[in-house]
Amino acid sequence: MFAHGKCLRILNPEVVMPAYLLLLVAVLSRLVPHPDWLNFTAVGGALLYFGARRSWREMIAPLAALMATDYFLTVYSYHYGFAWQNYVPTWGWYLAAMALGQILLHSRTSFVRVAAGVVLGPTSFFVVSNFAVWVVGGMYPRDPGGLVACYVAALPFYRNDILSTAVVAGLAFGVPALVRHFKANSSLAAVAAK
Repeated sequence: MFAHGKCLRILNPEVVMPAYLLLLVAVLSRLVPHPDWLNFTAVGGALLYFGARRSWREMIAPLAALMATDYFLTVYSYHYGFAWQNYVPTWGWYLAAMALGQILLHSRTSFVRVAAGVVLGPTSFFVVSNFAVWVVGGMYPRDPGGLVACYVAALPFYRNDILSTAVVAGLAFGVPALVRHFKANSSLAAVAAK
């Protein structure tokens, strides 16, 4: 009835729920005011995890949720007009972060692969988003000095993005690995005791 347990995996709430719950945490971490914690959100880690644990076709849900969050924050929290064109690099990055999780962590998850995702995700966002700010924003002169100033000003955001991604991804991937490790050890101890 179920080919290779695939359908059981899809229906198993232990497989489905963590990715969607982490997505909810990511959205809430953006909505809760945190002015002293620039860019310390669960977004990077949640997108890596979602990409690693869910299918390509399901990636529309996190993208839609984060797009709606961007709209809400821009219009209702920051009281700016919403220009969707300004968000294309960010929305592209959301998809890229999930693709990174899918490519890097879907078939095999290890400490080195998770660490690579933790570095690559926030670093790619830092590079892409700040380049877009420099090109489109008008906040910095369009010369090499303006580009450097844009990246330097964003360093506190980048630091917090790396830290938050490391914490979220570390917990999301690490806790289940520890549970499996302890279960395996207790099973071995039970077999040895017989």
